[in-house]
Amino acid sequence: MATSKRVLSGIQPSGQLHIGNYFGMMKRMIRYQEEHELFCFIVDYHALTTLNNRRELEENTLNAAIDFLALGLDPDQSIFWIQSDVPQVTELTWLLSTITGMGLLERATSYKDKTARGVSPNVGLFNYPILMAADILCFGGEIVPVGKDQKQHLEITRDIAQRFNKIYGDIFVIPQADINKSSQLIPGIDGQKMSKSYGNDIPLFVDEKIIRQKIMSITTDSTPIDKPKDRNSTIFQIFSLFLDGQEQQELAHRFDSPGLRYGDLKKELAESIIEYFKPFREKRIYLGKHLDYVQQVLKSGAQKAEVVANKFLTNARTAMGLNYSG
Repeated sequence: MATSKRVLSGIQPSGQLHIGNYFGMMKRMIRYQEEHELFCFIVDYHALTTLNNRRELEENTLNAAIDFLALGLDPDQSIFWIQSDVPQVTELTWLLSTITGMGLLERATSYKDKTARGVSPNVGLFNYPILMAADILCFGGEIVPVGKDQKQHLEITRDIAQRFNKIYGDIFVIPQADINKSSQLIPGIDGQKMSKSYGNDIPLFVDEKIIRQKIMSITTDSTPIDKPKDRNSTIFQIFSLFLDGQEQQELAHRFDSPGLRYGDLKKELAESIIEYFKPFREKRIYLGKHLDYVQQVLKSGAQKAEVVANKFLTNARTAMGLNYSG
């Protein structure tokens, strides 16, 4: 049996979750709680770099927590909290920033990509990789599930941790990225990476009618019905997420054979998605009526997370010469 590791990752409360969020990160995180020590949190500090609406942030954060619990995160098998409830990470962010070179941050492509798309170039957005490093290092994360778009940030975290350890001693764990190549770039209905900001997402917890409308609008080619279809198509990639190995082979055979109608396939896909998430939707409705339970879970998770964060922060402060009172 493999040795248990500390797995850590967070999700930004950016609004309605979609199947890209679920298959890209959330499903893996929930699976990890069975085999490893899972630390999972809602990154509301990070959300502040692009969201300045108080009510929207509060609603998004609570909804993200409810979604995670509805999808199977077990607070008895994991530590689950909201980022801002453990403020030790902000102090560690400052400590790490004093040993982080400007060149390292200037090479971050995410900052350039976001500002090119019109996001305000604020200091928080520029320093995002340092806060992410603090999120990981403050809790001793060994394995960090990330998407392809976060791979560089994880590499920056490793660089920061290695530099700190070189200067002040062996304080931080050097994390390893865990990138699921089969789901790292889940396409949206237009073939681009699925993203709410692109308007091409398939939400998890919406009316069935909306799901059907989304699926029926998936972009397909004009291949005649009597010709084989492209297995690299968006609809094949999305449908495959809901199938096991044998079922994927059967789908591939249908694509390779004449007679497949995209319209029929879209209807099948819509029903598969609705059926797959049905028990999760029912649990989410229940949790939405029991917010006191959700809040207690988050409070308890923050208390557990603080114990770990205090240990790493105290060690870092001491190593840097900041614990004057002993």
